[in-house]
Amino acid sequence: MPRRPQRVERGYPLEYEIYIHVPFCMRRCGYCDFNTYTAVDLGGGASRGNYANMVIREMRLVHDWQQAHGIDEPPASTVFFGGGTPTILKAADLVAVLDAIRETWGIVDGAEITTEANPDTVDADYVRELADGGFNRISFGMQSAVPSVLRTLDRTHTPANVVAGVEAANAAGMRSSVDLIYGAPGESLDDWRTSVKTAIDLGVNHISAYALAIAPHTKMGRRIAAGTLSTPDDDDEASKYEIADDLLGAAGLEWYEISNWARPGYESRHNLGYWRNVDWAGLGPGAHSHYNRCSVDSPEGVGERTTTPLGLRSWDIAHPRLWGRSIDGGKVPWAGSERISREENLEETIMLGLRIREGLDLSRLGGAVDMARIRPMEDEGLIEIRDGRVIPTRTGRLLNDTVIERFFDACSL
Repeated sequence: MPRRPQRVERGYPLEYEIYIHVPFCMRRCGYCDFNTYTAVDLGGGASRGNYANMVIREMRLVHDWQQAHGIDEPPASTVFFGGGTPTILKAADLVAVLDAIRETWGIVDGAEITTEANPDTVDADYVRELADGGFNRISFGMQSAVPSVLRTLDRTHTPANVVAGVEAANAAGMRSSVDLIYGAPGESLDDWRTSVKTAIDLGVNHISAYALAIAPHTKMGRRIAAGTLSTPDDDDEASKYEIADDLLGAAGLEWYEISNWARPGYESRHNLGYWRNVDWAGLGPGAHSHYNRCSVDSPEGVGERTTTPLGLRSWDIAHPRLWGRSIDGGKVPWAGSERISREENLEETIMLGLRIREGLDLSRLGGAVDMARIRPMEDEGLIEIRDGRVIPTRTGRLLNDTVIERFFDACSL
């Protein structure tokens, strides 16, 4: 398929990203609030063995809809398989989906192609098959290096599995990243230091560290409500964030988003795309899509057609069985969609820009911000203002919600 040249807007390549959600897991972790299922076969074509084929059928429906409504996206600049556990599927299935993306939209030379992986579900042969099929990055769900913390989080892998996975990725020539979670009930500061140092010692060039968030309806949420687990403490999590920032920075990994650190040049381009508010198509049950330039608000054409470009956000049907039935019926499997107004787009631009090291580009706000109300945050050590960009300090990262709220108060959106 011939590749269309990338268009350029505001001096940046107009990127297009593809996200594939794989909703299957061997076991659901106690803290997990994602759209995941442990059943092997959920009916309606939504079984693990047929899942790749269903995603390929969805992408063709989505692409046909895009073409019918004048959305001409450039070839994909990044592809990301998330979950759930994408590597619960056969490596050949993930490669087949990637090949279909290449045939449907095209993929730019040098694109970042990532899959998440549970360390339990991959070995050297599996990783090699992914690399041979075009994957060049793998993100391992490490979460902790302390066995007791892993048990609290209901993780099935051992620290040795993570080491083996990273070594397999290195041998296959793939970049690798590990995800950590801090704030688990019973995790001490020394436990957390051990996890961060162990992740650094793996030699990976990218590490994510997320504060544990617990939804009330999860297994862990119910245990906390029953008093059998302690509630995560904000001050404890703030201390652990500072520990991570210090240790990772000393090891040469720089923060580039509140929860992400990387050696220069090893940032996750896919995740940066989200924070830069680019377009992406999400495929799979519960996946979201986002288009900055669109003139309709649903695949059925609900609402009046307009010549004024509007943003569009959509989300797939969450349950795999119902999602599969929609695809079997020849329909884009959206559960709903909404237009994104100019004001909402500016709000999202602010929220996202204030999370990243490159900062919020004030020129994107079109003069909507009262700088006299912003500069006091610089005096308070919450932000820096450099070259027309607002960048959160470490204190500002820890108080990110407060910085965003004060920014909104200073804007006429």
